Amino acid sequence: MRCERGKNVEHQTDSKFIKHIPCDNCGSSDGNSLYSDGHTYCFVCNTHTPGDNPAPVPKQEPPKPQTLPNGIIDELTDRHISRETCQRYGVKHNRVDTQISRHLYPYTDKNGNHIGTKVRDTQTKDFKYIGDSRNSILFGQHIFAKGGKYITIFEGEVDALSGYEMLGSRWPCVSIKNGAQSAVSDCQKNFEYINSFDTIVLCFDNDEPGRKASQQVADLFPPNKVKVVDLHLKDANEYIATNNRKGFTQLWWEARDYTPEGIILGESTWDLIENEKPQESLPYPWRGMNDMTYGMRKSELTCWCAGSGIGKSSVMRELAHHIVKNTTESVGCLFLEESVLRTAKGLMSVEANLPLHLPTTTASMDIKKDAWNQTLGTGRVRLWDHFGATNIDNVISKIQYLSSGLACKYIIVDHLHMIVGAHDGNDERRAIDTIMTRLRTLVQEQGIHLMLVSHLRRTLPQNNTAEEGGSISLADLRGSHGIAQLCDMVFALIRNGQADTEDKRNLTTIRVLKNRFSGETGPCCWLKWDKNTGRMQEQKQPEPTGESDTDAVFL
Repeated sequence: MRCERGKNVEHQTDSKFIKHIPCDNCGSSDGNSLYSDGHTYCFVCNTHTPGDNPAPVPKQEPPKPQTLPNGIIDELTDRHISRETCQRYGVKHNRVDTQISRHLYPYTDKNGNHIGTKVRDTQTKDFKYIGDSRNSILFGQHIFAKGGKYITIFEGEVDALSGYEMLGSRWPCVSIKNGAQSAVSDCQKNFEYINSFDTIVLCFDNDEPGRKASQQVADLFPPNKVKVVDLHLKDANEYIATNNRKGFTQLWWEARDYTPEGIILGESTWDLIENEKPQESLPYPWRGMNDMTYGMRKSELTCWCAGSGIGKSSVMRELAHHIVKNTTESVGCLFLEESVLRTAKGLMSVEANLPLHLPTTTASMDIKKDAWNQTLGTGRVRLWDHFGATNIDNVISKIQYLSSGLACKYIIVDHLHMIVGAHDGNDERRAIDTIMTRLRTLVQEQGIHLMLVSHLRRTLPQNNTAEEGGSISLADLRGSHGIAQLCDMVFALIRNGQADTEDKRNLTTIRVLKNRFSGETGPCCWLKWDKNTGRMQEQKQPEPTGESDTDAVFL
């Protein structure tokens, strides 16, 4: 036979486990087991002791059928329910002297057999169920045939009684069996019956569990069949108890059509229009960008793309500095291709109008300290010393912490393909799709403005490269169209780093490739890099020569 805990005692064939006992051999307090033929086996020390006198096996008596409680059918004076309504539903009660002590709500199976009773103690307000609850149907369901114009579902038995009475005893009123928590399962089990009616009216309690249960139950049925009663009092019985039957029936007839969560009816949106608050935008540091984009907004994901060495990081430092100087918000800087020291010096350089990272730049410690005080020393710049740990889960975790833990509402990630390179797998397109979906979700959940830097394909149309000022479109984003699809704005930085003149080599065109806010696209501004200050200053629109965005002369 197979004994307790799955171990074999081969020479015992038909004994049964009785109980755990102490073991005299190893001293275990309960590791030894006694069997019906008297033998023992310790599962601690594996000691077996044969037995000669079988221990009696306790007989298992079949469960006795429960006797359902009985009572009298009469008016429920404590709940203001008439005798006629109680008689219709078969509701009884018990009395102590002249006071009602218990309500007895009958439950039946699908054939109408009385198989259970819910008992409510009027003093303690406690409920208990006696009988077969598993096979019982909704309270009151057995007295109303399938089909018809209306059925109203309540959260409790006394509310179903109240509703039936206040509606003139005309329409079927039933109740779920065990409050809001059982609403979905009860209605699923009786779906065919409920769905046979033309209109399903839900009248659950006016509290959070009731509203949630109402939403969940409504989702089970065709939306055009469901109406929801929005009670002003706690539940249906309070209307009958306060003699406000007319108020209940009015709300019942005015029950709103159920609309699945997330679906908004156009006719209900005027309040949104009337009370709309202007959407806050932070202007970019360059006028041309603001004319076309109206600035940057929270809950917005923007992508900045360019070829290698074109100046993406310089533009990002200008934006980070602009945010620190023109808002009270914190900015998170995830510059994944450089050290924290390089990022810090870059921000200080923008403030000082000096390329402080270059060994040829002469600047006193006072100049450096002032630049530090105005940027990193404000307590609103947050950096990440990533040590090469740039996989997607790590980056997402850091962005979440920056936004929720450190209140950074503007975050820069430079650049996307550093994360892709750390992604486990060789499919770059799929990795980018995964990353972009998670970033898009994070931006919406956290209400942040996220600036994401992206690389381009190495070769552009006409065999040009982005590093030589080649024309850029959304199709040139490297790896996946998911970047363009999920971003609100896409900006391209275009510069010919190999142009013949210094003016042309240092001129960057910002072209708007996608603009979900206003729809305007095309070249929006021109930035000239000053090698003496390290700054990028906006220029007037250059006179076009017909060759490219950057091959132009200044007006």
